[in-house]
Amino acid sequence: MSALEKALLCVADVSEHQAQDLVVLDVSKLSSFADYFVLCSGRSSRQVQGIAENLAAALRKQGIRPDGIEGAREGHWVLMDYGDVIVHIFYEPVRLFYDLESLWSEAERLHLDQQETGSEINTI
Repeated sequence: MSALEKALLCVADVSEHQAQDLVVLDVSKLSSFADYFVLCSGRSSRQVQGIAENLAAALRKQGIRPDGIEGAREGHWVLMDYGDVIVHIFYEPVRLFYDLESLWSEAERLHLDQQETGSEINTI
């Protein structure tokens, strides 16, 4: 499975679980440790935990296991490292504070026309 396919699989799952403000950044030209960042938010720490738990279970069913998961207990910022794809699930105030989109502003942002299916993506 390519990094893009894995990122889109993540997009489809977190969308299904009502993640908000979904952003996919192509960091392949800027980073040696990942190709894509998937960023999203939850309305509460419990929702953040639920999104992370469901994503981990969905990927596990596909035979994809994380290299590491951090922050799941607190539910403020869950970082899920899937090698070439890193998923950041934030409680909204924490996302605003760390503002990863600005820190990685040189990364290409993928435009997701249909988040639920992960189809039709374009870089913007």
